[in-house]
Amino acid sequence: MVAKQKVLIVDDDNNIAELISLYLTKECYECKIVNDGEEAIKENEVFQPNLILLDLMLPGMDGYQVCREIRQRSNVPIIMLSAKGEIFDKVLGLELGADDYIIKPFDAKELVARVKAVLRRFQPAPTAASVSQTNGKYVEYPDLIINLTNYSVIYQGETIDMPPKELELLYFLAASPNQVFTREQLLDHIWGYEYIGDTRTVDVHIKRLREKIKDHRTWAISTVWGIGYKFEVKSA
Repeated sequence: MVAKQKVLIVDDDNNIAELISLYLTKECYECKIVNDGEEAIKENEVFQPNLILLDLMLPGMDGYQVCREIRQRSNVPIIMLSAKGEIFDKVLGLELGADDYIIKPFDAKELVARVKAVLRRFQPAPTAASVSQTNGKYVEYPDLIINLTNYSVIYQGETIDMPPKELELLYFLAASPNQVFTREQLLDHIWGYEYIGDTRTVDVHIKRLREKIKDHRTWAISTVWGIGYKFEVKSA
C-alpha cells in the first residue's frame, strides 16, 4: 500500500485550517494542523510533511520568518496563504523560498490543484552517486547536470537543494544555450498564466540560482540588459 503524502497546515484560524484539511483528506492526503510559527518549525521535524501550507499572518513569528527558518534546514515545498495580494508580498514570499503563493479567499478546487501540482514537481533530491546514471530529461555541462525527470541538480559533484520552480527555470534556460528570453517569456513558460505581469518573480529566482550556482569558466547565467536572461555557453 502506498503511503499517504503528508501536508502540514499552518494557520491560526482553525475554521480555515479545518476546511483545508477536510478538502485535502478527501483527496487522500494525511493532514496535521498547527496554529503558530514555532509549532510549525517543530512539527516540520517531527511530522516530516511532503508539503507545508503556510499562512502569513500568524501570532508571534509570522509566515515569512517561519519560511526563512524552515528553508535553512529543509527543502520541503511551501505554499504561502495570505489575504495580502500585493506584488511586494508575493515577491518577498518567493524570495524567502516559498514555491507558490495563494491569495485568500481561495477556491478549494484551486488549492487542491496547486498542492497536487507542487507535489508532482517535487521529489527529494537523490544522492550524487545515483544521479551519475543519468537518464530521462536532462542537460549536462562541465560541473553541472540538471535532471528534470527526477528534479535533481548536481553542481561540482554535489547535490544542490533546489525548489521546483528554480530547477525548472534553470533547466529551461540551460536547455536552450545562448538563447535570450524575456522575463515575460520565462514567466509564461515556468509559471503560467497566473503570474503574467509579475516579472520580478523571475528576477528573484535568478538571484537565488546565482547564489547556489556560481558562473563557470565555460558557462554562466547572464543578464541581457533591458531584455531578460540567457544561459551563456562560452567558447573555449
